[in-house]
Amino acid sequence: MARAEADSDHIRALARIELSQIEERALERLVHQEARKQENIESITAQAARTLPPGAKPDQLDEDWIAHFFKQCDTVSDREMQSLWSKLLAGEASSPGTFSKRTIDCVSTIDKRDAALFTQVAQFVWDCEEPVPMIFEINDEIYQRNGVSFASLKHLDSIGLLSFESVAGYQTSGHTRRVHFHYFGTPTVLEFPSDGPNTIRLGHALLTTIGQELVAVCGAQGNQEFYDYVVKRWRNQSIVVNGVAKPPGT
Repeated sequence: MARAEADSDHIRALARIELSQIEERALERLVHQEARKQENIESITAQAARTLPPGAKPDQLDEDWIAHFFKQCDTVSDREMQSLWSKLLAGEASSPGTFSKRTIDCVSTIDKRDAALFTQVAQFVWDCEEPVPMIFEINDEIYQRNGVSFASLKHLDSIGLLSFESVAGYQTSGHTRRVHFHYFGTPTVLEFPSDGPNTIRLGHALLTTIGQELVAVCGAQGNQEFYDYVVKRWRNQSIVVNGVAKPPGT
């Protein structure tokens, strides 16, 4: 911020020199742009500071990372998108290395509609060693009613937030009799009829590395109806499901 203010003062000093009209207008525009960028940076920083947990060490942020971060977010004036950027900054200050520069670059290219769509999909994410969106049958009412469709999943695939396989889908195998899942903090244990190796269908989508980094800060909340939907599917496959409870945030 100090460097930005110094640059702004320098520009104003240049504006006082006798210049042509077009040069004066160019400098005025540049001063205005830099002031807006500074306002955006300060707003994002202030929001991040208010959410920092005890023990966070923002002074230990990598200088290259923070320079790259501010370069990508200094034109963001929308309050909702600033909120997302502030969560990225606070998360990195709390645990350096949480968000890569590639993730920062990706966020700089998405708009509010993209962010809202990703948040809608994130309500379907379960955690089993890594976060996975459980998108089983795209035409099922639970997905359609929450704004998730073939087109929306293809769009999120195209912007690099998830990998969408509309035909075969994904699965994870090699599991023993008991497997631990979490849904928004709710622990759920799956118990198979055999000792294994057992296979679990994960649906038609997987989060990319960027998507995995963003899912924790996108603001999604658990959906009790979806939790029950997934549990029912597992039970229909002769899997015993234990630890059923109401997910937080529903």
